[in-house]
Amino acid sequence: QVKLVEFGGGAVQAGGSLRLSCAASGITTDTYSTYAMAWFRQAPGKDLEWVAGISRSGVATHYAASVNGRCTIGRDKATNTPNLHMNLLMPEDTAAYYCADAYLYVTPPMDGGDYTDWGQGTQVTVSS
Repeated sequence: QVKLVEFGGGAVQAGGSLRLSCAASGITTDTYSTYAMAWFRQAPGKDLEWVAGISRSGVATHYAASVNGRCTIGRDKATNTPNLHMNLLMPEDTAAYYCADAYLYVTPPMDGGDYTDWGQGTQVTVSS
């Protein structure tokens, strides 16, 4: 069974940056190349929001309009797990951030129901 763990959350001031990473166990790096991956977030009292996704090849990336131009998603070359660089953070970016994988998807779906495994989340808090 695949287990995902997110790292890198924290408290920053508006305009700051954070880098989130995701570690996986229970799966080999080669096998993980068959998964598309994504980051989601959920703020208190709000629905789960898809933030960014990356194809299983790592070539194609997709972003929600709310973060486009401020975030970059990538895949770690050694582990094939996703990372998320976030710049120019705003208070509205405050949320718990989750990495997730979608088995056999070439491109990352935007529906959380299509994802196979989820991490437990890492908190990002942006103060004004």
